[in-house]
Order: sequence, then structure tokens, then C-alpha cells
Amino acid sequence: MMKEVLAMAFIITSAAFLEKGAIPSKYTCEGSDISVPLEWSGVPVGTKSLALIVDDPDAPDPKASKMTWTHWILYNIPPTVASLLEGAGNGKNPEGVREGINDWNKTGYGGPCPPIGRHRYFHKLYALDIILPDLNLPRKAQLEKAMQNHILGLSEIIGTYQKTK
Repeated sequence: MMKEVLAMAFIITSAAFLEKGAIPSKYTCEGSDISVPLEWSGVPVGTKSLALIVDDPDAPDPKASKMTWTHWILYNIPPTVASLLEGAGNGKNPEGVREGINDWNKTGYGGPCPPIGRHRYFHKLYALDIILPDLNLPRKAQLEKAMQNHILGLSEIIGTYQKTK
């Protein structure tokens, strides 16, 4: 008799917003500009590290998008870590986690601050079969290149934001 193994779904969630829901202003340039809390489960078997990319494909205007704006890059998150606390993007990362450079040319989290319209913010968590070498503060494209052929799973949650002022 063969034993069936059921894999858990790889899921990322946030206590701050629901899938495709509005991100509270606290986490944006109109508030404290701190990173949202994130939790995940179902990390694929064989995962050696996780990477997080938060970006906005609607920049600068959702009706005439010209680029994807990167808000936050983390990599080498240990697979034993199952969450990032609120504000982790402001220098409170778990030990061993490395950062990349966002499109404000700095490390850490830069919250939603859309110039016009309601934008979507993709919080993408990658499960990797390796621990990446020190990429020396990579930009998103450099991290994506380093992850090629090493992705075991991808989970994402999308939040939205539109400025009130």
C-alpha cells in the first residue's frame, strides 16, 4: 500500500489587509511608513531559504503604467522563520537575512506612495533550494537572476493603496 503525502499550500498572508484589500495608511508614506506584518505557511520541502520582493507594477499611473516600482527586497530568510513582524522592514529583520536596494536607492521598506490612482502592491515570497551568496545589496533584477532555476515555490498577497491627500 502506497502512503499518500499531502503537501500544504504555500500561503502568505497579512493581518493588516486581506487579499486585494486596501493597505492601511499606517504602512504608507501618509502614515508611519512601516512594513506590514506578514505570515506564511506550507513552505515547500527542501527549502533552504526564502526571498521577499514587494513591488508595484502600476507606476506611475495605473492607467498608463510605465514600470514596476520596487518597495522592499529581502533574501536568505531562514525557512524556519514563518513571519515578519510589523516594522521588520525598518532594520528589524531576522538574523542572517540580507537586504537589497529598493527603487528609492536604499535598503529597507518604502511604503506605498502612489502619485496618482489606486495601485497594487505585490508581496511575493519565494521558496529557494539554496542559500544565496552575498549579492552585495542587489536590485530586484539581480536577485531574480540569482534565484533562477532555484525556485521551489512562490506565494503572493496583493494589497492596494490610493493616497487620500
